[in-house]
Amino acid sequence: MNKNKEEQYAPLRIIDANLNRLREGIRVIEDICRYFFNSESFSKRLKHLRHESRIDDHKSLISSRDILNDPSKQTTPSEQNRADIETILISNFKRVQESSRVLEEVLKLTNPAEAEKFKQIRYELYNLEKEILL
Repeated sequence: MNKNKEEQYAPLRIIDANLNRLREGIRVIEDICRYFFNSESFSKRLKHLRHESRIDDHKSLISSRDILNDPSKQTTPSEQNRADIETILISNFKRVQESSRVLEEVLKLTNPAEAEKFKQIRYELYNLEKEILL
């Protein structure tokens, strides 16, 4: 891949990785709320956020994906240690908040309306974190 192609795909790779990370993390929180806490209201709100966490250009995102050359795909030791359900919730809330922030910033380059959507998702995640953990 030449330099121009790498530069072209870099923002798409960032978006793809963070969309996946965001949806996966929301799903973890959603399933804990659904199956551990039996909370229909939290589960529904999280499911809605997960469904909102999409963009239309799915084929371009998949085309930009380069898992084989990802330099940080190995699991870090801190990711392998979870003491209880609360630590799983906290780590996943932080993961999804960070991912939504990355999406918000990178999408400002090409689609400010989408960037704003991920900003609102991030704020809703902050609210849910407080409601669920307290």
